[in-house]
Amino acid sequence: MTGRPKTVSVVIPVKDDSRELAVCLTALQKQTRPAEEIIVVDNASSDDSAATARAAGATVISCPEPGIPAASAAGYDAAVGDVILRLDADCVPPASWIQEVVRAFEDQPGVAALTGPARFIDGPALLRPPLVAVYLFAYRYFSLPALGHLPLFGSNLAMRREAWQSVRLGVHRDDPEIHDDLDLSFHLGECHRLGRVRGEPMGISMRPFHDARSFQRRMRRGLRTVTIHWPHDFPPYRWRRTRRRVLTGSTVQKGRAHGHP
Repeated sequence: MTGRPKTVSVVIPVKDDSRELAVCLTALQKQTRPAEEIIVVDNASSDDSAATARAAGATVISCPEPGIPAASAAGYDAAVGDVILRLDADCVPPASWIQEVVRAFEDQPGVAALTGPARFIDGPALLRPPLVAVYLFAYRYFSLPALGHLPLFGSNLAMRREAWQSVRLGVHRDDPEIHDDLDLSFHLGECHRLGRVRGEPMGISMRPFHDARSFQRRMRRGLRTVTIHWPHDFPPYRWRRTRRRVLTGSTVQKGRAHGHP
């Protein structure tokens, strides 16, 4: 899992976000290093999201199972690129995004997955920098004690396809009430090294702050994602395993299906 990536797949889960998806796909068409494959996973949309994706030349697959975890996993399963990049339908990637991710994998050959920075592209302009800082800080420092390592951020993440194949049977793809990126962090971080990609931040929506109920739902899902991995990943146990793997340089395989001990 240390080769230089030659092909790239981009996965975008979508549900009723046709207008935002069109903007995202336009930005992907302007990449300095284009993707060999763009997969849009239609998660039972009631609007024309699938038609918008096809019109832009993307491959569309259907995922009737509810929730982002199921849709994301379906996209990862279908991807054939050496590396799989993930962003949301309402994201706007900078033109250098794919090029910077590929370069980061080349510069960090022992890393299986990468995560990158973000910035808000909507909402009050003066509030965007402080709010995104609070949002990402809260996610990172809520996740670090539970994981014992860097969390992946779902709006800007990438992983080697072999890394996904090694954990695909363990992720909680059938539970719509979890954070799929945090769940993926649990599984990939157990077996592999995670790293960061530098460069321009991903443009993301300020939707988490649009209403209190939406933000509370995200918090509940985050807590559920952590506790669903207990007792196997109860922090002291996980910290000890993670520290041992770092010190020995060994690769640990969970040997668990669907995340259960």
